[in-house]
Amino acid sequence: MSKGLGKGLNALFPRETLEKVELLRLKSIKVNPYQPRKEFDEVSLNELSESIKEHGVLQPIIVRSVGTQYEIVVGERRFRASELAGKKEIPAVVRDLTDEQSMEMAILENLQREDLSPIEVAEAYQNLMESLKLTQEQLAFRLGKSRPHIANHIRLLTLPEKVLKDISHGILSMGHGRTLLGLRKKEQILPIAEKTKTEGLNVRQLEKLVQQLNEDVPRETKKEKKKDIFIEAQENTLREQFGTKVTIKKTKRKGKIEIEFHSDEDFERILELLNAE
Repeated sequence: MSKGLGKGLNALFPRETLEKVELLRLKSIKVNPYQPRKEFDEVSLNELSESIKEHGVLQPIIVRSVGTQYEIVVGERRFRASELAGKKEIPAVVRDLTDEQSMEMAILENLQREDLSPIEVAEAYQNLMESLKLTQEQLAFRLGKSRPHIANHIRLLTLPEKVLKDISHGILSMGHGRTLLGLRKKEQILPIAEKTKTEGLNVRQLEKLVQQLNEDVPRETKKEKKKDIFIEAQENTLREQFGTKVTIKKTKRKGKIEIEFHSDEDFERILELLNAE
């Protein structure tokens, strides 16, 4: 991601050879409302604060003028740590940026750090697509990522708020979230998410549970011939790849592969995965 992202930043915000560094009062600076990072690790912030007490801020933050104040574009973590360290001023570079440029730069800089939660990444991708009027394919090219990578993150945002918080806090993984989205009955997402946490289900165990819940043919009404072990293994592989139920039906000379989708968005996601191959 670093290569694609680096080019994107330079293309959007070409830097002057020399930029003036100013000492600005912390009281005159406010945080960026477009900051994609929602939470800052307290331990890490305290460690940076102690370093700033001893060595000062080694890299200036980037701000822009907003009325009589300044707004952080890049460097909110350094700003917060400086406040903790009891500093009154911070070195900063003032740039002339629009609202849109400020948002783009804040998001791209944070994506480069690769330490955002999956939900913060998803929201950042969504914001970039909306602000730059980009398709998933265009954004993927710009960031040096695959289209399925972008689609899988953005799709997480359709999960219930409670599940989004659990993923953000590391209680559930991105894999759990993607598997929960495969539930045919969306009203089951919250109770199954709670079951996953209570019973400590890993992603593979959750996949099996979701597959059982999605079965639409009762066992007592239809007896199916036991499937070839090779076919069953291939179904499992394809199910993990596409994040939904995949059925392979094979006769002596021909057969078919059925891939389920549960919404227009789900259909588009699967098509993107197929086109990526």
